[in-house]
Amino acid sequence: MVKSKRDKDVSLTKVKKKTKEGKVQMVAEVRKCVDHYKNLFIFTIANMRSNRFIDVRQKYKETSRFFFGKNNVLAVALGKHKSDEYANDLHRVSSSLKGQCGLMFTNLTKATVLKEVAKASEEDFARVGDTAKETIVLPEGHLEQFSFSMEPQLRKLGMPTKLDKGIVALYQDFEVCKEGEPLTADQAKILKLLDIKMSQFKLIFKGHWESKKGFSELDTTA
Repeated sequence: MVKSKRDKDVSLTKVKKKTKEGKVQMVAEVRKCVDHYKNLFIFTIANMRSNRFIDVRQKYKETSRFFFGKNNVLAVALGKHKSDEYANDLHRVSSSLKGQCGLMFTNLTKATVLKEVAKASEEDFARVGDTAKETIVLPEGHLEQFSFSMEPQLRKLGMPTKLDKGIVALYQDFEVCKEGEPLTADQAKILKLLDIKMSQFKLIFKGHWESKKGFSELDTTA
């Protein structure tokens, strides 16, 4: 009997060792950043987009270092309690690491971070489950932005379409989405085809720490 190529033995010992080494290295890197950078910020991300976050990291790579995710490892590096914190008041930073969040170590001033980084945002297309920001209703009539070949796809997405002399048309009014309601997969696709963006990528800063003044909570949600 031919042995399946999928039936391969995996050494769990090696996997665990590699994972442990990665955690130890991250702890060391975080502590090095505490010593090197002037300011530390806790942040969350509204409407996470990996490519957008990469752009932010690249933009501030000369002045800052970002860590995102792995809250427990970050908390261990900073210290979970007053008795084991790496520097004064860092246990309060650890206590604030809840949900999807990260750390930004930076030599930028607090004012610069809150004025520039926190205010920088980018519109993007909404995804499945995102909440519709407004009600979108398309009136009966021609949809001249679409080629005739798109008509079957639009109809498949639930739009009441037909071809009228080679032009895609709605034969009745069509509500794409309703404000306040979560978007379905079809609704998200339709909004993208219509080039309507309802999502906004943004860093939201929850707290700030510096060695002399310690930790303080922030509110940059507005």
